[in-house]
Amino acid sequence: MEGTVRTSETSAAPDVVFAVAADLNAYPEWATGVAAVEVLDTDDAGRAQRARFEVDGFIKRISYELVYEYDHPHRIAWRAVPGDDIKDMEGYYEFRAREDGGTDIVYALRVETAFAVPGFLRRQAEKQIVQAALRGLRRRAEEQGAR
Repeated sequence: MEGTVRTSETSAAPDVVFAVAADLNAYPEWATGVAAVEVLDTDDAGRAQRARFEVDGFIKRISYELVYEYDHPHRIAWRAVPGDDIKDMEGYYEFRAREDGGTDIVYALRVETAFAVPGFLRRQAEKQIVQAALRGLRRRAEEQGAR
């Protein structure tokens, strides 16, 4: 997958990090730029299978739908349903247990907007989204793990 891939680590256990990342309704509380999330369909485990997002983009507010796949507690992957703002988007979180009980987090994202954005700006936006998401996920998981 082309796009942006970044890693981070947290003291929280993989199950905790997975649970935070899978709780899409809470994203506006910790994921920078996410204004709203509406879960449209859930799987048998109650996790979002399809969700609609509204995010504050660099140029405008962007809406899109994502379809999710889960491999608990190792991976959450998604792909966008093509729409007015997003032509194509795919990404994933991977959670790798560390010997100290913490987690290595890998976040990959590739976005192709339905409106014109120069390539260097798209890549910069991807990097900023991924870095902010990793910071927010790490903080939220550590807060949840401390409870």
